[in-house]
Amino acid sequence: MTHAHRAAVLGSPIAHSLSPILHRAAYAELGLTDWTYDRFEIDEQALPGFIAGLDSSWAGLSLTMPLKRVIIPLLDSVSETASSVEAVNTVVFTRDGRRVGDNTDIPGMIAALRERGVDTVESAAVLGAGATASSALAALAVICTGPVTAYVRSRERGDEMRGWGERLGVDVRISDWAQAKQALHAPLVIATTPAGATDALAGAVPDAPGTLFDVLYEPWPTVLAAAWAAHNGAVVGGLDLLVHQAVLQVEQMTGRSPAPLAAMRNAGEEALAAR
Repeated sequence: MTHAHRAAVLGSPIAHSLSPILHRAAYAELGLTDWTYDRFEIDEQALPGFIAGLDSSWAGLSLTMPLKRVIIPLLDSVSETASSVEAVNTVVFTRDGRRVGDNTDIPGMIAALRERGVDTVESAAVLGAGATASSALAALAVICTGPVTAYVRSRERGDEMRGWGERLGVDVRISDWAQAKQALHAPLVIATTPAGATDALAGAVPDAPGTLFDVLYEPWPTVLAAAWAAHNGAVVGGLDLLVHQAVLQVEQMTGRSPAPLAAMRNAGEEALAAR
């Protein structure tokens, strides 16, 4: 029997992606023996040709950098969530051949926070201003009732974040990265920066911190996350985000719900521990 259902993650670089491990763990738990999930090194130039070459066995795609925006013109429709941040990380191929784009990072962030008891906050801080920061603002549009302060390294980044805030209905205030230690006093801090960028802030963690959501998962814990936990603050990590957004992808691609969160998280933890 041929493999009737295919899915994969696309991006560049892609070799370290945990998505195949998470999705395959879900398939095993759900008994989906005729499903496969692979990874492909695809950049912006190669994407149109790859999409054009897919046959009817394909059920869905996960997209990582640098493809989340360039995929949009290749789709038949895009969800309101994905449109709000101009980023698609999930494509589902419908039975009638349509390509439907969505963003599971945003509801994944919300689910990861709610799992730790963070349903609503009066204010928040965002460290960084890249693509993940716009998704963070979209999540904060749902759970934050007051202002969000973004700590950025340039005026251009600040203008971008303020623009995202206006689009998403979030009161975004801009502060220079040099003042980033002030961010740590917010009830919710979302760190969207690359590895090492927040290490210097670890010594400034307050005695009774709120919740830190650090979107990195490797290396883990980050220096900041370790310091936060040492001060008994709640920490949500990048693996939490990765698992929750993958759960939503599995449900959309397979039509099976709920996806097995615990099995997927265990598979991810084991894979990271083995690296």
